[in-house]
Amino acid sequence: MKKYIQSIAYIAFIGITSWAIITAIRSYENPFSLYEHPLVWIALVALILVVALKEWLNVTALKKTEELTMEKLGISLEEVDNWAWAKKLINKWTKARAIEEEADIELDHNYDGIKELDNSLPPWWLYLFYITMVFAVVYLVRYHIYGADNQALEYEKEVAQAKIELAKYKAATPDAFDINNVTLLTEESDLARGKAVFNLNCVACHAADGGGGIGPNLTDEFWILGGGFKNAFHTIYNGGRDGKGMVAWNKTLKPIDIQKVASYVMSLQGTTPAAPKAPQGDKWVEEGAAPEATPEQPAEENETQATTQTEE
Repeated sequence: MKKYIQSIAYIAFIGITSWAIITAIRSYENPFSLYEHPLVWIALVALILVVALKEWLNVTALKKTEELTMEKLGISLEEVDNWAWAKKLINKWTKARAIEEEADIELDHNYDGIKELDNSLPPWWLYLFYITMVFAVVYLVRYHIYGADNQALEYEKEVAQAKIELAKYKAATPDAFDINNVTLLTEESDLARGKAVFNLNCVACHAADGGGGIGPNLTDEFWILGGGFKNAFHTIYNGGRDGKGMVAWNKTLKPIDIQKVASYVMSLQGTTPAAPKAPQGDKWVEEGAAPEATPEQPAEENETQATTQTEE
């Protein structure tokens, strides 16, 4: 009676726990999130442990029964080969012959005392060979007869599909931040936020007024990695020169904050710091900017040249 009660309790536990886990998986959005739904993991672990314990008890009981049966039959446990099943499996998949049986498969060839055995091919090798033949036929039909997509074409299609989905996402979320289309901010609130982030993270190297210290001067026209807002943004986002430049801040700051810091840095252009560092890098000129005008000649000099040309 006790045995039946244990079996009924085991079946009931498995059924109720499985039903609860399936219900949770269907109901929760992230059922396997350990932080949101720890009870799901507790139920899974409990279910696995109970099943494993039950199977271990079954194996132990079966082994004990076999030992008692062998004792009744007068069979010693030391005489039992526990690896007989493995040896049988290996022999089946290799068709290996014992040394005592080699005389049955020995060929008549004799080369300086070296004899040859007529062994069969191992089944595992033979079946693998058959599998490669089937694979070759399927590959030939699929790719060379029906013209299925190869890896390069599949990659191109996946990239094209990804671009389409990205375009749809951008169209559906026009306010999403895009580092490739970042623009200069001029609102006072944005510059104030950029100044606050600058004072918190950048003054150690560039000074509070942007005059420079360990880092370069941010108020002059000379830039190491290119001037202008976009270059400043990407330098802050991706970091400076490898090994000796500024670290990348994209893991520490949000992209919108980097945009505001870069905008604030551009607002420092032309200001006069207390102790400006010597210029570093090259003078930056925006693309499309008009070249510097040459000084005009005095009016008197122009009139003299005109009179001289007339007399000539």
